[in-house]
Amino acid sequence: MNDTASFGYRDVPAEEKAGMVRSVFSGVARRYDLMNDAMSLGAHRLWKDQFVARIKPRAHEAILDMAGGTGDIAFRLARAGAQVTVADINPEMLSVGQERAEKRGISGLTWSEQNAEELTFAARSFDAYTIAFGIRNVTFIDKALAEAHRVLNYGGRFFCLEFSTCTWPGFADVYDAYSHRLVPKIGQILAGDKESYRYLVESIRRFPPMPEFERMIRAAGFAQTKVEPILGGLVAIHSGWKV
Repeated sequence: MNDTASFGYRDVPAEEKAGMVRSVFSGVARRYDLMNDAMSLGAHRLWKDQFVARIKPRAHEAILDMAGGTGDIAFRLARAGAQVTVADINPEMLSVGQERAEKRGISGLTWSEQNAEELTFAARSFDAYTIAFGIRNVTFIDKALAEAHRVLNYGGRFFCLEFSTCTWPGFADVYDAYSHRLVPKIGQILAGDKESYRYLVESIRRFPPMPEFERMIRAAGFAQTKVEPILGGLVAIHSGWKV
């Protein structure tokens, strides 16, 4: 196991990354929607709708929404009657999610502080595992994928929504310039926090390309893996089955 991990463009001691990521999201928790708007030009809401449509949540099935702190995915899943556990390593994010759920009159969700690489749930506890814009922030992606596989029932589905590498010529260059030059400045204006937004941009650039990440999902034991690029791979939906 490597003793370093990427934190944006920097390599840091592996044991320090989780705390550094936690600090980033503690700082942006109450402005998380603004952060997503800045990163996606507001399109993240449509991407999340598309993501949940692919999941096809069913009434009474148990779904673990990892890195789901503020509830955006969980609220959509709950509309179908699924039994959703919202897990996040960051208690501030979970607190924001619980407040949002109360304001919207959404009940029945379970909220749990969890490390994606060391889940406390028993094996074969869930019918589906979802993670949106979260897996690039874990220290060791392979460990998080292994844990996702462990806690799923046989026949369970894995779904991941994540920024990736756009393959459209021209558009890729425009978004790269926007994200590197403007997003940190927007973060400074909206949240007074340029460095957290800079990390988020850099973490996307360090995330494995779509084919490589799909291979990692297969290596974790998932079958029938699939990649659905959005906007040429600016964002992608990854999926697989535990069989």
